[in-house]
Order: sequence, then structure tokens, then C-alpha cells
Amino acid sequence: MRGETGSGGSQRASTARGPVQRARRVDAIDKGIIEALQANGREAFRRIAVTLGVSEATIRARYAKLVEDDILQVTGVTNPLGLGFDAQAMVGVRTAGAPDSVADEIAQWPEASYVVVVAGQFDVLVELICADRRGLLDVTNRIRAHADVISTESFLYLELMKQSYDWGAREHDGRSEEV
Repeated sequence: MRGETGSGGSQRASTARGPVQRARRVDAIDKGIIEALQANGREAFRRIAVTLGVSEATIRARYAKLVEDDILQVTGVTNPLGLGFDAQAMVGVRTAGAPDSVADEIAQWPEASYVVVVAGQFDVLVELICADRRGLLDVTNRIRAHADVISTESFLYLELMKQSYDWGAREHDGRSEEV
């Protein structure tokens, strides 16, 4: 389930995450806001401000800027199986030329929850979430029918072992910033 991002001026649709570009640098306060909202998406700005030692107005302004810059999106994350979606798969797609047109088209489909252009054996990887296997077959056939698709390989999910969304503010360069 995806919520509106209130992207203020962004040219993408407000209900889908769309192409993501390299973001501006975030500081320790931004990271603190992100971490607090990853732990509890409904955390009060007042509590975050107390924890980070800044004003509530600072948290509100920083939150708005993080959303506007497409760095942060607070949304309800669902378990597709719990909602009755019984067929999930990752599909590797090989294209005849540049993969952008194929990826752009598939990214518009509601069954595609994740679409990336990649290097390696495949040109595009697509995560599909469908109500049942018949629906999954229909969507993979739509992919195969695209004029620029050479071949596909589907990896049907048997069991979801981990799905994590808390990586966004974790250290990635080994350096620590103090709040």
C-alpha cells in the first residue's frame, strides 16, 4: 500500500515512488528523524525533537524537506500474503536494446512493486505481486509480449524470509555522525 508523498513540485505521480535520483547529503538530525520514523511511522514530532535536542519546528521543517526531496516517504507497509496476494515473483528481463522503455512501461503496472535496470545476466528486474498464479502468468505474458523483450526468467517466491525497510539511515561509509 502506498501513500501520497506530497512531493511539492515533483513531476512524478504522487501515489507511486517512481525514479529515484542521487539525493542530497543528510546530516545527523535528518538521520535521527528517519530512524525514529522507521521505528514508528506515527512517532510524534515533539518526541523526536526531545530525543534529538532540537525544536519541534526544526523537526517539522526537516521532515517536510526530506519528503520534498524524495528522501523520505512514510507509508503503511503491508504483507502481501496477509492481504490475499498469493503469487509473488522476481522476473529477470532481457531486452533487445536499451532497457529504459521496457522498465518505464512495466513500472506503470500496478502488479509491479519494484522495477530496476541492472547490469549482468538481465537488463531489468521486476518484482510482481499478484492475487494468484493465473494473474502472475497474465502479467509475465504481458512482459513477454513487449516488442523489445527478448526473454524472461521468473523466480516464484516460495517463502518470504525477510523484508526490511530500516536501512535508510544506517551508516554506509563507516563514519559516525553524532547528534
